[in-house]
Amino acid sequence: MQARFRGLNRKLAAVLALALVFMLGSVPQGFAANDIKLVVDGQNIKTTPAPVIQNGRTLVPVRLISEQLGALVEWNEKDRTVHIQKGGRSVLLRIDSHLVEYRTGEQVFNVCDVPPQIMSDRTFVPLRLVSNALGVLVNWDDAGRTVNVDSSQTANMTPFFDMKISSVQSGQAVTGVTNLQVSFPGTPPAGAAEIKYLLLSPETGLGVVIARGNAITGTYRWLPNVEEKGQRVLVAAVYDQAGRFLAGDAISVQLAVVPQVSLGGVVPGQVITDSVSLAASVNFNASYVKYEIAGQDKNQVFVTDEADPQGVYQWTPLIEDNGNVSFKITAYDKNGQAYPSQEITGKVDVTRKLELKGVTAGGTIEKPVTLWVSRNFQVSQTEYILKDPQTGSEEVLAVVGYANYKWFPGPERTGAKELLVRVKDTRGVAYTSDSVSVMLTGVPRLILEGIGPKQVVTGPVKLKVTSNVDLQSIQYFLINPQTGAKKVIAQGLDPQAEYTWTPAQGDEGGWVIQAEGISAAGTKTASEKISFRVYLGKIYPAKPVVEKDLFLDLASGLASQSWQTTGMSAALQTAQAILETGWGQSVPVDKYTGKMSNNLFGIKGSGTNGSVTSNTWEEYNGATFRIDAEFRAYRSVTESWTDHKRLLLTAARYEPFRNVMHDSTQGAWALKRAGYATDSKYPLKLMDIIKRYELQKLDEMGI
Repeated sequence: MQARFRGLNRKLAAVLALALVFMLGSVPQGFAANDIKLVVDGQNIKTTPAPVIQNGRTLVPVRLISEQLGALVEWNEKDRTVHIQKGGRSVLLRIDSHLVEYRTGEQVFNVCDVPPQIMSDRTFVPLRLVSNALGVLVNWDDAGRTVNVDSSQTANMTPFFDMKISSVQSGQAVTGVTNLQVSFPGTPPAGAAEIKYLLLSPETGLGVVIARGNAITGTYRWLPNVEEKGQRVLVAAVYDQAGRFLAGDAISVQLAVVPQVSLGGVVPGQVITDSVSLAASVNFNASYVKYEIAGQDKNQVFVTDEADPQGVYQWTPLIEDNGNVSFKITAYDKNGQAYPSQEITGKVDVTRKLELKGVTAGGTIEKPVTLWVSRNFQVSQTEYILKDPQTGSEEVLAVVGYANYKWFPGPERTGAKELLVRVKDTRGVAYTSDSVSVMLTGVPRLILEGIGPKQVVTGPVKLKVTSNVDLQSIQYFLINPQTGAKKVIAQGLDPQAEYTWTPAQGDEGGWVIQAEGISAAGTKTASEKISFRVYLGKIYPAKPVVEKDLFLDLASGLASQSWQTTGMSAALQTAQAILETGWGQSVPVDKYTGKMSNNLFGIKGSGTNGSVTSNTWEEYNGATFRIDAEFRAYRSVTESWTDHKRLLLTAARYEPFRNVMHDSTQGAWALKRAGYATDSKYPLKLMDIIKRYELQKLDEMGI
C-alpha cells in the first residue's frame, strides 16, 4: 500500500504540472530581439537574455530591474516562487502561475495576463507586473523598441483585466452558500467559452474548482466546505474553447462557514393527512443527511439511512402515527461532524387506508399473480378473497399474517370475478378493501421455470413447473428447432418436484424446451416453448486489466488527463473506476474467445474494437437468469475511459451531473439521481474511496 501511495504522489506531481501547462495553453516561442533596449532611470542596461516579445506581450527580466532599483529579490527553489521587496512594497510571483500577490500595506491578489516564466535561468514577467510590483512607471516605446523604467514617477497598481468578481467583496467572510458572478465594462473577451471559479490557498496557489459553466456572466451557486477555514483566494478565470486562459480576477476571502441546516416539506403546526416530501436546506457542501421522525406521544424515533443532501425523502405515516410528531434533519460534513436542524412539530391525522395490489382493474389473469396489500396501519391477519359478482359469494384464497400471496387461478374458475382483501388490525378489528374486477380465462396452463428465453446453458440446470391444474406426472422435452424431433431430458411422478438436467456434449447448440404435464384424467397440459442454447466449451472469466497494486496509478493518470479537458472531478472518476472494476481486476472479456474488452465501465454495444460477448441479467416468469449480451470493446483502456466520459458529457439524463461534476461529493449524488447506479449506497462508496485514498488531491490545480 505504501508503494501505491508513493505512486499516487508521483502521479499528483505530474498532474499539477499538467494542470499548469493546460492553463497556459500553447505558448509560442518569444524572440529575444537584439534591438529591444532596456533603460532604467535613463541608463541603458545590457542584459543577457534581453527582453522578449511573446504573444504580443513584452517580457522583461524582473530580477535585473528590481535589483537595479534597489529591491531585494529572493528565489525559493522548492516552491518556485520569486519574492520582491522594496520599501513597504512587496510582490510574490509563482512560476507559470497567473496568480500574483501584492503587499502595499494590505494584501492584494491579482491575475496577470502572462505568467512569470523561466528563460535562460532568468525569471521574465510582463511590463505591467514590474510596474505594479515596484510602483514605478514602466512603459514600452514601440517606435524606439525600448522598455523604459522610471523610478522617479510612481504608478498605481492596475489590474490586467477589466473583468471583476462582482458578487463577493475582497476580504468578505464566506459564512455559507454564496452566489458567484463576474462583470465586464463591456462584453466578455472574444472567444470566451467557459468560466471557472477556483478557491486557492494563498500559501501554495493551489486549490479546487468550486463552480464552472459556459454562461460567462451567469450566476453560480457555491456550497463551501465547512471543514475549510481561514484565508483563501477566490479566482474567476475565463477560457476559450481550447482551454486557453483569456482573463481573470482574484480577491481574498475569509472562510468562516456557520453551518445552517433547515428542513423543508413541513411547517410548524402542520396537520399531516397524507404523505409528505421532506427536503434539506443546507448552506454548506454536506456529504449526506439523515431524517429523524419522532412520535412524541409514543416516544418512538425513526432515523433514515444516509440520504442525498439535494434529494427528497417521502414519508408516509401509518394510522398508528396519529398524534403529535416532530421532524428534524441532520447534515454531516466530510469528517462525519453532525449539524442538526431545529425540530418542526406537527400533528398526524391520517384516515385508515386499505387497498389490494398486484392486479389491474379490468385485467385478464393468465399467469400467476402476486397479491399484496397497501395499508397505513398494522395488521395481524390478512385474507385474500375471491368474490363472485353475480351471487356475492366469497372464497378465501389464503390466510396469512402480513405477507404476499402468489395466486394462479385454475380452469375451474372462469369469467368475471372480484378480488379483495380483508385484514384484522392488532386489536382484532376487521377491515375490508374495495374489490378489484378481473377476468379469469379458465384455461389450463403450465409455466416452465429454470430456463429463460435466449439463455445460454453452460452446466446443470434445475427445472420446475407451476401449474393451475392438478397433475400426476411431468415430462421435460428438448425439441430440435430444425427437425422438430423431441427427447425427454427429465420426468417424474411428482410435478411439484425440482428436476436437474445436466447437458451432455452432444447437446450443444440451439434448442427449444417445453414441459408437459398429465392430469389424473389423462389430459395433457403443455408449457410455452422456450428457445435457448447449450454451450459446454471453455468459458473465459473477467480478467485484470493491470496488477491490482498498479491500478490506482493507471486510473488516476487517466482521470487526471480527462479532468484537464472535461472539468470532471478526477477524484470522482478514479473512485468510479476502482469501484466498478474491483481495482481493475474484473474487466469483461469475450466469454467464448477470451478477447479483452478494456471496458472499465460495462457499457453495452460496439466500441472502437468491436464488442465482446459477456453476461447480463434478464427476468422471465419472476426469475432472473443470465443471457449473452454485447459489450463495447476498445483497443485500450484510454479509449474506454474517453468513451465513458463522452457518455456522461452528452447524454441528456446526466445534465444535472454536468452542473456539479467538478465537485466529487455533489457529483457522486448527482450520478445516483440521474440513475447511473441502482445501489442506494453508490455515492457513499465513492466518497469513502476518495477519502480513504486521499484522491481529493487529484482535483488540486492552480491558475
